[in-house]
Amino acid sequence: MPLTDTKCRNAKGRTKPRKLSDGGGLHLLINPDGAKYWRLAYRWHGKQRTLAIGVYPAVGLMDARAARDEAKRNLAADVDPSAVKQERKRAAKIATDSTFEAVAREWHENWKGARSPYYAAQILRRLEADAFPAIGRRPIAALEPPELLDMLRKVEKRGVNETARRLKQLVGQIFRFAIVTGRAKRDPSVDLKDALRATGEPQRHRAMPLSELPMFLRKLECYSGEQQTKLALKLVTLTFLRTTELRAGKWSELENLDENSAVWRIPAERMKMRLEHLVPLSRQAVAVLRELRALSGGSPNIFPSPGKGDCMSSNTMLYALYRMGYHGRATTHGFRAVASTILNESNLFNRDWIERQLAHVERNEVRRAYNAAEWMPDRRRMMQWWADHISALALEGDKIIPLSRAG
Repeated sequence: MPLTDTKCRNAKGRTKPRKLSDGGGLHLLINPDGAKYWRLAYRWHGKQRTLAIGVYPAVGLMDARAARDEAKRNLAADVDPSAVKQERKRAAKIATDSTFEAVAREWHENWKGARSPYYAAQILRRLEADAFPAIGRRPIAALEPPELLDMLRKVEKRGVNETARRLKQLVGQIFRFAIVTGRAKRDPSVDLKDALRATGEPQRHRAMPLSELPMFLRKLECYSGEQQTKLALKLVTLTFLRTTELRAGKWSELENLDENSAVWRIPAERMKMRLEHLVPLSRQAVAVLRELRALSGGSPNIFPSPGKGDCMSSNTMLYALYRMGYHGRATTHGFRAVASTILNESNLFNRDWIERQLAHVERNEVRRAYNAAEWMPDRRRMMQWWADHISALALEGDKIIPLSRAG
């Protein structure tokens, strides 16, 4: 006798598993714990087999009968219903593993090994913030240029055209990975070549004109914002470090801070070129670090974050420059170019010392086998001269001290 939904719903478990038949091989298996499973008994090439259809009540009686009828049609066409089910599961898994987000995370796992943890995390955050909410669940092979453009337009509307451009490049890398792993046929991001708004000159590398340096240093001395931010900007000008290298610094990386041989030893994993970097610390830099120590509250980070992050936000110093009136005119990264220009034009220091202190290293095997402490006495003298020079500029205003007054 065929089943009814009421009979299925009211059936209770007993001491042993039991079956309620609906006909045509379809039955409801009821376990002692009351769990109910749809099963279809059938024969394939003379062998008895069972097809699992689903769990009741998630799969209702009508759906179970539809699955039975489909299985019968497959059998009539000499197709094993179990093979059909396995193929569907495989296709579903491929579809799940081939969404843009799944491919992007796989790409990121492969890509991040040769990058610093901070940079790798930054790239993942960019995807999580702008790409995954828009296209993350879409099959990567099905994505078309209009969908990518719509995602990028939302980023542009925030006024960050350069971020949109970089996101497009990032998406292109993910598509190329999908192509070589067999989950996409082409990269639709290439069709967006002329579709994005012009970014102009990248603002994050803009250097301050040398003529404005004395005024900036005076403004910095009078900066009324967070003391930690003020000291961070001072340390950037004194050390030539990139923003990411400076703000993620640890107290454990500092050596001989109470001596004339004070040095900041930055591990390779935090450096752009993946090589250990030594920064001889001037007297002025040591004084700034001592002030920061008093503000750090026992944190292992030189610049602890007031929020949930481990260290100061990537935009903290940049926004401080904005408040000081340098929006579009200077960036923290640009101080490296300022220091390089002044030191090279002084004709007091070997160019190799300057390049080494800027952590500019050629990407060849000979240069990569370098000694991080090379020219350390000369570099220490150079860094002290630089600190004395900008200290004098801060005190003397527009009166530039003679370059001959090297310490």
